[in-house]
Amino acid sequence: MKDFAAIDFETANENRSSVCAVGIIIVRDGKIGEKWYRLIRPTPNYYLEKFTQEIHGIGFEDTVNEPPFPDVWTELAPHLAGLPLVAHNSSFDEGCLRSAYEAYAMDYPGYQFHCTYQAARRVFGNKLPNHQLPTVALHCGYNLTQHHHALADAEACAVIAMQVFPN
Repeated sequence: MKDFAAIDFETANENRSSVCAVGIIIVRDGKIGEKWYRLIRPTPNYYLEKFTQEIHGIGFEDTVNEPPFPDVWTELAPHLAGLPLVAHNSSFDEGCLRSAYEAYAMDYPGYQFHCTYQAARRVFGNKLPNHQLPTVALHCGYNLTQHHHALADAEACAVIAMQVFPN
């Protein structure tokens, strides 16, 4: 795959619709190009302090004045047109995207997702102690120092995708 968008969502609580941050990396001709990071006012708008805030550090005060998902997605979606989406553990990120669409009664356009976690398991197998994003990214030459920052995770995913998906 030479053209795709790597995507990562962070959530505010146990609801997948509660996206509070998104990171997107556009890859064209096998090269990383455009990058976006946006904070989003989640729905429902509450944070689980002992869970999500300890993971990604985003809290209510960070997103209370940010635009909701439909506004952010209206800005970002045109950049994804015609591109497959790639995520590490894509079932989570696809679930977030579908849930956010549903929460705002938006028509889901049927994005095509590919999973770097599953691909890394196939390609690297027992060569790695696990197939978590930081481990696989490092094996692929990307030192993920800001794990759970949506843009850093999306960039790590893009680097992995360029190595695990055939051209």
